[in-house]
Amino acid sequence: MGAVMAGAGARTRVVVVTNPRSGGGKTARFDLVNRAESMGARVWSTSAEQDAASLARRAVHEGAEVLGVAGGDGTVSAVAAVASATDRPLLVVPAGTRNHFARDLGLDIRNPVSSLSAVTDGVLTRVDLGVVGPHVFVNNVSFGLYADALLDPGYREDKARTFASLAPDYLKGTQWVEADVDTPRGTVRFPQVVLVSNNPYHIATPRYLGRRFTLASGLLGGIVLKGPTDTPPDLLRALRSQLLGQQPGPGPAGDAAIAWRAASITLHGRGQQLLHAGIDGEPVTLPLPVTCEARPGGLRVLLPRDRPGIPVEPVPGRPRAPRDH
Repeated sequence: MGAVMAGAGARTRVVVVTNPRSGGGKTARFDLVNRAESMGARVWSTSAEQDAASLARRAVHEGAEVLGVAGGDGTVSAVAAVASATDRPLLVVPAGTRNHFARDLGLDIRNPVSSLSAVTDGVLTRVDLGVVGPHVFVNNVSFGLYADALLDPGYREDKARTFASLAPDYLKGTQWVEADVDTPRGTVRFPQVVLVSNNPYHIATPRYLGRRFTLASGLLGGIVLKGPTDTPPDLLRALRSQLLGQQPGPGPAGDAAIAWRAASITLHGRGQQLLHAGIDGEPVTLPLPVTCEARPGGLRVLLPRDRPGIPVEPVPGRPRAPRDH
């Protein structure tokens, strides 16, 4: 359970770092600056001269006791790294496009400014972080098709076109991750896609596909696609169909997909020294071998008391409980 941080606005100095371009301009659309400042917080916007991490470090230097962040997952990850390193609580405002981390914190992603209530009456708790080299991640690290797409100059403007241009080589099996990855079922050589998540993704039921029902298991989630798939951009659905086809013992069904959880996951080089990756949607290049590790309780988060919350994880085959009306 999180500790209550009542009256936080009166006792702390809060700086919210916002990316005004995230989510198609959600910062302006939801009047986030005025709403935050009315609660006593300061809002600093990223620019070509100052990125989210540098603004967060400046806020700490000037005495901020709580670091807020409003933007997409990449912006959240950058500020979370500073918050973790300086042991500042992180207040997340879901002002991006998909807001995976905010959603899995139980925040109301349809009403981003509702998170600001934590400034005056928040609940403080700890969640895990993922670490890869000098980087932290709140969502995932991807290798393969997704990482390659992030390197394309036109990815942000036209994601569908980018995937369409890159997918054929993966579909034909002529493009792969230039590394081997250790899994509980042995080492996979030259996988098509590798995805390492901060806490495992749910893949058993379609409704909650890709959700994380806890961010405090102390474990990473690993997903590997070993061969060409008909739908590489939709990794989780492809994986689910593969896993549901698995049979006990050896056999062809499900052989293309492996999912597991572990405290660390390593990719080894095969003559190559560097590997392209996507960390929370941002492109990076990492030296091989690449080891992803869980950092249990590595981040303090300040949550609003009133939030939708995280649903109960469904059990496959068990009837769903009726919704409240």
